[in-house]
Amino acid sequence: MNNKGESQPYDYYKTCDVIQQRKFLMLCQRMGDFGKILDKTKFRSEGDDFYAFKPQPDRYLCFFKKGKKIIVTNAYMKKGDKLPKSEKLIAITCRTDYLRRFPEDKEEDEK
Repeated sequence: MNNKGESQPYDYYKTCDVIQQRKFLMLCQRMGDFGKILDKTKFRSEGDDFYAFKPQPDRYLCFFKKGKKIIVTNAYMKKGDKLPKSEKLIAITCRTDYLRRFPEDKEEDEK
């Protein structure tokens, strides 16, 4: 969510059909129940401490915070084999904005 109260990943989620929404929620539940998802076709590292939930064909980029928080930065429909640079830049910008708005989370990470 940005400082205007808007959330691109949530807006994207709302445009998905019920089946796609359910796939994403099931991955979130699995992460919450077990603390990890071993299946790389469903969740994997994208480098620079970013990860992606992968309910086909969608991608939800995120990063982890101490205190068991997962911050979803952006979402998009996969169209190619590689993570688009533009989507990674959006994720980086969102993380920077998040840490600026919530400096206590930044301090937690540095401990």
